[in-house]
Amino acid sequence: MSDSETIAAGYAFTGPALDLGALLWDGAPLPDAQIRIPLPMLNRHGLVAGATGTGKTKTLQLIAEQLSAQGVPVFLADVKGDVSGISAPGTANDKVAGRAAEVRQQWTATGFPAEFYALGGIGHGIPVRATITGFGPVLLSKVLQLNQTQEQSLGLIFHYADTKGLELIDLKDLRAVVTFLTSDEGKPELKNIGGLSTATAGVILRSLTAFEAQGMADFFGEPEFDTSELLRTASDGRGMVSVLELPAVQDKPQLFSTFLMWLLADLFHDLPEVGDADKPKLVFFFDEAHLLFNDASKAFLDSITQTVRLIRSKGVGVFFVTQTPKDVPGDVLAQLGNRVQHALRAFTPDDQKALKATVKTFPNSAYDLEEILTGLGTGEAVVTVLSENGAPTPVAVTRLRAPESLMGPIDATTLDQAVKSSSLYGRYAQAVDRESAYEKLAAEPQKPKEAAAKASPKATKEDESMVQQVVGSGMFKSLARSVGTQIGREITRSLFGTARRKR
Repeated sequence: MSDSETIAAGYAFTGPALDLGALLWDGAPLPDAQIRIPLPMLNRHGLVAGATGTGKTKTLQLIAEQLSAQGVPVFLADVKGDVSGISAPGTANDKVAGRAAEVRQQWTATGFPAEFYALGGIGHGIPVRATITGFGPVLLSKVLQLNQTQEQSLGLIFHYADTKGLELIDLKDLRAVVTFLTSDEGKPELKNIGGLSTATAGVILRSLTAFEAQGMADFFGEPEFDTSELLRTASDGRGMVSVLELPAVQDKPQLFSTFLMWLLADLFHDLPEVGDADKPKLVFFFDEAHLLFNDASKAFLDSITQTVRLIRSKGVGVFFVTQTPKDVPGDVLAQLGNRVQHALRAFTPDDQKALKATVKTFPNSAYDLEEILTGLGTGEAVVTVLSENGAPTPVAVTRLRAPESLMGPIDATTLDQAVKSSSLYGRYAQAVDRESAYEKLAAEPQKPKEAAAKASPKATKEDESMVQQVVGSGMFKSLARSVGTQIGREITRSLFGTARRKR
C-alpha cells in the first residue's frame, strides 16, 4: 500500500462524519481520498490555525454548515463581521465549481438557520448581557486587568455582596458596594471580610470608574443571556448557528474574549454529564483565542484548562481559532484532538521558531511539514483528527471543500430584519434596571449589618435559631425577590467565580 493509500485508509470511517476535502498528493487532489472528521469526535475539541488570509474563517463556515445539517447547534464568534453569510445561500461561480470538481463535492447553494447576537447590543444583533454577579470576580478581574492580589480582593467584595443580599446586576452596583466599603461608614466592614485593604479597594474602584468611562456599562445588566439558547435546533431539525457579531467591539479584545469564556463557563456549570454521545450537543468556536491567554494569571489558565477538560463529557466541543498552536498553552493544546492547520509564514526568526514548534505538535508523517506549511495555498490545510476509536489519524495535506452558504456578510438591512424577527428579540432587546445593590445602598446608607440588627433588635448572633438566621438574612430576601434570569441562582461560585444557576 502506498503512502497516499495509507493516509486515505485512515479516514475511511463507517459512521457519520463531516467532509473536509480531498487529500493533496504531489500537488494534486485525489478525489477518491476523502478527508473527514467523525461526528462523535467533535466534542474532543480542536484547533483551527493559520496566518491571516489563509482561509481559517471559511474552514469554520464549512464545519459549521455540516454540523448544522446533522442537527448539531454551533456557536461562532464573528470577529471580522463576515460570518453572517452562513444564513444565506452561496453564489455559484467558476471558482466554486472548479473547487467542487477537484474534491468531488456535490455543491448546492444553501443557507442555514442562524441567530445573530451582539455584546451589550452594540452592533447588529440580539443583545448579550451578563450580570456582574453571574460574570464573577475572576473573569471581571481579567477585563479590568487587575493583578493577582487585586483579583483576590475583588473576590472578597463579591463574597461580601453575596452574603449581605446586595445583588450585583450592573457596574454601578459593584461600584456602589466598593464605594460603601471604602467610606468611613463602611470601612469597619473591611475588617470582617479579612485581607482587604482600603488601598486595594480604592484601586478596584478607580479601575471600575475608568472601565465604565470607556463605555463598558452596556455589557453588564439584565436580562442576562441564558446560554441554553445556544443549544437550540430549528423546526426542520438542523442545528441553530449562533453568530456573535464582534466588529463593533474589536477595540476591546480583553472584553470580548473574556465574555466568550463566560458563555463557555456558564454552559459548563449548567449542563448535565452525558459521556460519549452519537453527536455533540454544541460545538463552540473560540475565535482570536490568543487574546484569552494573553496576560492571564495562573489561576485563570488553570480554570480554562479544567473547563476544556471537563466540558467534553457534557457534550460540548470547543475549537480554538488562532494563528499558531503556540498561542495556546500546552495543557490546553494537549486536549485538542482535531487539528486543521492552514499555512504559516516564516519571514522572521520568530516566525521560524513558531513554524518549528507547530511541526512538533503533529504526529510523525511522511511529509516535510516545515516545507509543506509554508507552501500551502488558500483553502488548503494540514489535517489530523481523532478516528472513531479515538486514535489520531495520519497527517493529511488537504484541499478543503467550498462552503455552500454565502462567503461574506449579508447586507445590513437583511441582518436587521433577521434580528428583529427572532423569537428571542423581545426577550433580550430591552435592558431592565431593577432594584439592586446601588438602589439599596442609596436608600439605606447605614451598614447592612446594622440594618439587620434594627429589624430584629432583641435577636443576637448567639440566640438566633438557624431558621431565623437564614429566613431573616438579606441573602434569603434577595433570592425571594429575584426575577428573570436571577430565579434559582445560588450564592455559590465555581470555576472562574461565576455564580451557578439552575435551568
